[in-house]
Formats: sequence, C-alpha cells, structure tokens
Amino acid sequence: MEASYKSESESEAWPGTQRPGTGTVSAAVREHLRKLCLREFPCGAGSWNKSRFLPQTWRTWRELVPKEEDVVSPGEETVEALLGLVRSPHSPWALLNDSNAEDSFLRELAIRNPLMITDTFFYSYFRSLRVVDKEVTLVDKDLLKFLKLEELVLSANRIKEVDATNLPPTLKVLELYGNEISSMECLCAHPPAGLQHLGLGHNKLLGPLESLYVTADHWPNLVSLDLGFNDLTDLQSMVASLRTLRHLRLLVLQGNPLALVPYYRGLTIDSLAQLCVLDDITVSPNEKHLFRGLSLNGDLLAQEAQFVVTIGNIRGVLDTSVLDPEPGPEGPFVAYSYYVTYDFVRDEEGEAVEDTGELAEIVKPSPSSELLVEESPEEVGEDVIKDIVGGVTEEVEGSLESEVEESGESELSVISGPSTVLQTPRASAEELAKLRLRIDPRLCPSPGTVLFNTTHKPWAEVIPCGYEMQHSLRDLVPLKAFLLAGTTVTIVEEKILSWPVVLPAVDSPLSAKRGKGEKDKKGKEKDRKGQGEKEPAKEWKVPKKKKELPKELRQDPPILQVLGRGLVILEPLLAGEPLVSTVCNFGMVRTLTSDRLTLARDSKKIKKVAKKEKPKAVNPIYESDYHPEPLTVEVQIQLNQCRSAEEALRMFAV
Repeated sequence: MEASYKSESESEAWPGTQRPGTGTVSAAVREHLRKLCLREFPCGAGSWNKSRFLPQTWRTWRELVPKEEDVVSPGEETVEALLGLVRSPHSPWALLNDSNAEDSFLRELAIRNPLMITDTFFYSYFRSLRVVDKEVTLVDKDLLKFLKLEELVLSANRIKEVDATNLPPTLKVLELYGNEISSMECLCAHPPAGLQHLGLGHNKLLGPLESLYVTADHWPNLVSLDLGFNDLTDLQSMVASLRTLRHLRLLVLQGNPLALVPYYRGLTIDSLAQLCVLDDITVSPNEKHLFRGLSLNGDLLAQEAQFVVTIGNIRGVLDTSVLDPEPGPEGPFVAYSYYVTYDFVRDEEGEAVEDTGELAEIVKPSPSSELLVEESPEEVGEDVIKDIVGGVTEEVEGSLESEVEESGESELSVISGPSTVLQTPRASAEELAKLRLRIDPRLCPSPGTVLFNTTHKPWAEVIPCGYEMQHSLRDLVPLKAFLLAGTTVTIVEEKILSWPVVLPAVDSPLSAKRGKGEKDKKGKEKDRKGQGEKEPAKEWKVPKKKKELPKELRQDPPILQVLGRGLVILEPLLAGEPLVSTVCNFGMVRTLTSDRLTLARDSKKIKKVAKKEKPKAVNPIYESDYHPEPLTVEVQIQLNQCRSAEEALRMFAV
C-alpha cells in the first residue's frame, strides 16, 4: 500500500538543506532532521493524506489543521493509523533506539500537522540542541539563527577551538566534554553573559595561564563549572581565579594533576567559601572547620604528590627446587629466591623515591657483575646443599632470610646478581651486547618509568614481602598519564648455580720455620739437663679446633623466570579514590607432582628435627582432592591526602 504513496516534496529540496561545510554543528543538526524523515511516509503531506490539505488560497491556517471527524478519502490513512506506524516498536518506520523524546514529538507533529515543519519553526522551537559524537569540528554562525536556544551540548566531537561570537547570547548551558580544546582563551573572546553551567571536562586544557580565563570578568553568572580530567597543574593560581566567581556553587577539578596533591580538597574548600559541591561530594561544615585558614598559606605549600606502595604476601609459588637433582661434590649447587617488581613513573623534577620502611631495590638493566650480597662460600655451599636434600632447619632458613635482608638498597642487574667472594672480571662490550639481548622484555620498565622490586626471599608456602615504599613526585603531568596506563606487577624467580673452585697449591715457608723452631727447643732442653736444672712444669693447653679452609664457589649469572605478570589499574586514584587495593591472580602454576615432592621433603625435615618424638603423620595428596592455590600477590597503592590544615602545613610547607 505504501508503494503507491507519493510525497508532494520529493522533488523539492528540504528547507535549509543547502550543502554547508561538513563537520559543522548546523550540518549535524540538518543531517539528524533528515534521518527523522519528517517529510516522508508516514509523516509529511502526500497521497496518504492529501484530502486533508487544500490549497492555502481560500483556507486560513487554522482550517488546515485536520479534524478527527473529517471523512477520510478512499486510499488514504487516518491520523491514528499513521501514528501507530511510528509508535509501534515492530514497525519499519519506528524510531531508532538512540532517539529521544524530542524526536518522537517531531515525528508525531509531522503527522498531525506537517505544514508546520519549516525552517522558521525549527529556529524558534528548539531550546536545547544535543549534537553528540557526530565528528563536529566547527561551531558555525548558523547557530545564531536559533533564537531561543538555552542549552547546547557538543560533547564527544573533535572541536579544537570555539568561536564564541557564533554562540547564541541566550545560552545558559554549554557542554563541550570529550573534545580537543587546549585552551579556554577562544571562549573568552565573546562569552554568553548569562551562561550558568560550563562543562569542559576530558579535554586538553594545559598550562598555568588557563586560570586567567575562569574569572568573573568572563563568566559573571557562572554557577557550575566542570574542568575535570584535563592537564591543569597550578592549584594555587586556579583557586585564586575561581574565588572571583561569586555565584559558583558546583565545581569539578578531579582528574587533573593538580588534584593529586595531598592538600587539594582542603585548599579548594577554604579558598571558595561559597562552594557547596566539590567533585560531586557535598562540602560538609566539618571539612570547612578542619581546613580553616589553609588558603592564607597556600603559596607556601609544595606542589607534589605522594604515593605509598605496599606489597604483601605471595602465595601459590611452585617450589622448583624439588624438581632439581641432588648436587654432587662437583656441583652445581642451586639457590632459589623470589621477589616482586613493579614500575612507577620517573620524576624529572624531584627525587625519584623516598624510603619509608624496608629498603627496596631499583632494577636497572645493566651487565654489571658487582656484588649485591657478600656471603661466606662455606655458608652458601652448605645451606644450598641442605635446602636441596631437604634437611634445612628453621635456623638455617632464618639465616638465609637475614642475609638477604642485609642487602639493603642497591642497584640490581637483571642479568647478574649475588656473587661470592670470588669475582669475575667485567665482560667486553660485545659480550654485554649479547647479554642484553637475552633480557626478558617483561623485566624491563616501560618508557618513562623506573622498575622497583622487593627484597629477595626464599621459597615458602606464604612468602611475606613486607614491602613499603613512598614515592614523592613533582612532575604531575606525566604522573597523570602513568595513572591512566596503570602499573605492571611481576613475580620473578631467580635461580643461581654455584660451582666449587679448585685453588692452585702454593708453597708456604711455615713448614721450614716450624722445623727450625723445634730443633732449637730440643737443644735448649738438653742444655738445661746438662746443667742440672729442673724441668719446668708442662702447661696444659686446651686443644684448638682445627680451622677449615673456606670452600670457594663460583656463581653463574642468575637465571630469571617470570612466574606471573599483570596490570594493576590505577585510574581510580585519578578519579578521587584514595586507595587501590587488589590481589593479583596469575592462575595455577603448581602441579600435583611438585606438591607431592614438596610434601615428601617436608616429611624428611620433620623426622630429622623430631628424632626422639613420634613424627606427625603427613596426609598424602590425592588427585581427586587436589585443589592448588593460585599464584597471587597482594598489592596496595595509596594516595596520601591531608586531613587538616595543620597536617598540610606541617608536611608540605616550604
């Protein structure tokens, strides 16, 4: 039936559809109206409703409105039937899913009274325009034709600059979220005087001069301002300019680098006494009281952000030592240790890190074979052997752990590590280049970051890292980019092979001296006897324990294996959350075979320690009941925030 219908405007151009430059706001509006099909069936005027509209020469405008009691000519549709076609969700003429109530109203109006759909109607009808994600790049002068426009939403487009002279003076709300605007200067050339809300979040506003464009000289009636998720860094200058906006009640600055300083919320609240809501959180009277007077000393506060990284327990690590064969007298003796690495942004302005607890190591890829921990070869060899055989006592484990902790803060090479007393010479440049190629790229920091790692720990069912590090950063723009990208946490297993070193025999003059001394002693004794002197009483001496020469071990460069690696999302810290706490789960790495070997080794330890006591029974591991613990590590990153004006001045006053 609809195929026989013919629109009376098929050959006519849509009013106002002269082809403007693409990418303009007006072009996007016209394209949207065209998709509504307001002049095509079942809307508009055509053969489906032509008897309802007679020539305008002898009928007034009011008489053009069709009446319900009018008789419909054969072959035409009633108004209700046409409305049913656009209202039914199953109709081919139904509106698209992303359509709003205004689109529905226009289509029904085009059915009830299609002659009203003209340019003049549109320019006087619209009070709100929403042009979202339409690839708009230019705010053109055709917007001035909308005489009653109060709200203009141009979010998620590609606008870099806005010619403020093209904005209707009647505007009260202007939203430009998610564009590419780098400065507010363009908006201040001729801003709408009655604007009450300005939304510029998720743009590219950058630089200290942006604070010059948020004053009452440009926005005298501004009540709400959203500058969130830009690259603004100068908090003191920003709040000084915002203080001139007497009507400002709602403010959003979170997502900017300036919101990462610990005293951000307190200084903003104390500077803007009339503020009611900051970053979507109501300003309480208690907050105003706690931060009272902070703005008087705002210029004395250092602009730096502080983070505390805490790494807790590692669980579910595979005990690789049980899979190695027992070493012979010729070696190799194998030692395993485990640690966690993470990357953090490098601070170009201030110091990279400040240690607040246990010392951490900064991992820098380097072919250096410098000593990290010096241990006696005897201790290393015997401890390693005992660990492999399965007779390690609690005292030995404690000594190993204490030796690792004594390493302190030092640089660590990812291709070389702990060495014994015997040091190897530095490699040549060609050898170093080959070694660099063998570095696992997962153990290297991403550009602009530094790699940190916890202290090396021996294997245990639960490996306590006990790591805490404070990072203080003054270069806030790269810090924001780092938080958006997140940090990578890696669990690393380090394997070191040690080999006994046979020292060449060296002739010592001690034997000759010892023989000569004995002869002299015997001669003196004979002289005493010849002279009739009494022999002196023999002195009883406690026999000294024979000193054993320390065994020297030569260590190979450590073999590093990544057991688990994952990304920790840090964007909540940028969005106002003070803490990100997570347990990184890297899946199962333990097997039934390895756990059975570990159980057998532990049972030997129990029998050795408790010789006289009856050993406790160790339950065997059955395949049906085997549920290994996944490889996990506890990670917590906290953004330091001041709780009062006193705390802020004590910690950050210059």
